[in-house]
Amino acid sequence: MPTTSLQDRAIGALMGAFIGDALALGPHWYYDLEQMRADYGPWIREYTTPRPDRYHAGLKAGQASQSGLLLALTLDSLVACGGYDETDFCRRLDQDFFPLVDGSPMAGPGGYTSQSIREAWRKRVGEGQPWGHCGGNADTTEAAERGLAIAVRLALRPAELAAAVTRNTLLTQTDGTVVAMTVAFCAVLGMLVEGAPLDGEISARLMARVKAGELPFHAVTRGALGAPLPGQPEAPAGGRFPSPDALLGPSAYARAARDPDIRIEPAWKASLVYGLPCAVYHQFPAAYYLAARFSDDFESAVLHAVNGGGQNQARAILAGALAGAQVGLAGIPSRFLSGLDNAEGLLQQARRLAARMAADH
Repeated sequence: MPTTSLQDRAIGALMGAFIGDALALGPHWYYDLEQMRADYGPWIREYTTPRPDRYHAGLKAGQASQSGLLLALTLDSLVACGGYDETDFCRRLDQDFFPLVDGSPMAGPGGYTSQSIREAWRKRVGEGQPWGHCGGNADTTEAAERGLAIAVRLALRPAELAAAVTRNTLLTQTDGTVVAMTVAFCAVLGMLVEGAPLDGEISARLMARVKAGELPFHAVTRGALGAPLPGQPEAPAGGRFPSPDALLGPSAYARAARDPDIRIEPAWKASLVYGLPCAVYHQFPAAYYLAARFSDDFESAVLHAVNGGGQNQARAILAGALAGAQVGLAGIPSRFLSGLDNAEGLLQQARRLAARMAADH
């Protein structure tokens, strides 16, 4: 069992995500890994300033990308409301964020606006659509990158976690696989905040919650994925998502990370194994793998995520949250906090959220 406290794990998850975002700011989206090494050296271990011709040009080392800013917006809403209030979250997007972007990629705070946010802006601002009709088909991890704050807040209430993350994801992304994998990631993160290990049994623990009606995934198997008995009903009533596969993957990735016959060396090459691109089916597996492999080593988990190139910012945000939840704030090297822009303000909000979460205990 972890020696960290519940609140320390919650704060670690949030700050781990902010740190992962900022660490990848400079070397974000290098698909030519040789060029990334030429620009930033053989091993990136600190915050770096983006080059003038890159995605986040004009920002400085330690600052947040737009993903980090949206995570902070979500955190602020959760703290102000005491929980997930969709009306407040959407109001903040309408009043505080959307006026700063114009629907094009290279504009707005953070230097780059992701596909799902561009699509939502065009429908909401350009077409005047109401919230609930602004989601698009982007297959990326943007909803998870902000929804992880919701997962931390509702970590002790998994049914509410799944419902809130589902609703929040659908505001900007409507693809069924994306929604299922986003909810699954947040369910895993919530379980790590509770204190569960990211190991080969985590999927069994998640499936127990499916059978208990706490996670909305379709399931027909019994026990350890055994065949259903004749006349056995589906549980729970079919589920919102068509299969539990998004919950089953994390155990496989964790077992791969610990299997002595499976070695990815150096570990950053997990990005080559699982894929450099942005889609959820590349990003989540790599993040699970790195967080499981370095379950007690935040620095290694997040730096291998960054040094893998490609969409390393999403990979580092996700791995940073998972790793931070396992080691807690106490396990995050101090230099990552001292070099992070507005670290004290983010820490204050993370502490407030963690205190409200712990009050559910």
